[in-house]
Amino acid sequence: MSALRKLKLTAREYLEIERKAEFKSEFYDGEMFAMAGASPRHNFILNNLSGELFGRLKGTKCRSVFSDQRVKVDRTGLYTYPDLLIFCGQPEFDPDDAYTLLNPIAIIEVLSPSTEKYDRGAKFRNYQQLPSLKEYVLVAQEEAVIERFIRQEDGAWGLVSFVGLDATLAFTSISAQIPLVDIYAGVSFDEPTN
Repeated sequence: MSALRKLKLTAREYLEIERKAEFKSEFYDGEMFAMAGASPRHNFILNNLSGELFGRLKGTKCRSVFSDQRVKVDRTGLYTYPDLLIFCGQPEFDPDDAYTLLNPIAIIEVLSPSTEKYDRGAKFRNYQQLPSLKEYVLVAQEEAVIERFIRQEDGAWGLVSFVGLDATLAFTSISAQIPLVDIYAGVSFDEPTN
């Protein structure tokens, strides 16, 4: 007896389902992956960072967009919803879907225990295939630590870590610096995350 093969979806089928869905899903290699809800700490950090970026980008050609903006990595076919992204100039949208952005210059993910391995591994490898992407930022929830990966001229990715509430996250793709004390404002590290 042979096992039944799971039918894979096309990107078009995924987009049709996603338009009608009550929750967000990522899509990769013919499969949809439902996205879990976030912890309060995750949301506090994301809200703080989003607010700080909004103020710093106001009046510039760059914008930050929160976790409901879908991004497509054309080269790999990944459709995903980064926690936060930045684009500058005109947004470029997928010709097959006007709600899917193609040209972020920076992507920020707030790490969760359930997604950290993916965010650091396969997801980052997919993001590296975005020609527009210059910066990938990982924000820890368990402690005041932010890692910034920068695309080098030779295509390699360099890492700089910002550690402790006295540190300041400095972006290179935009002219912005944000103290970690502001990013982690109101966040208690004493409570466990899920």
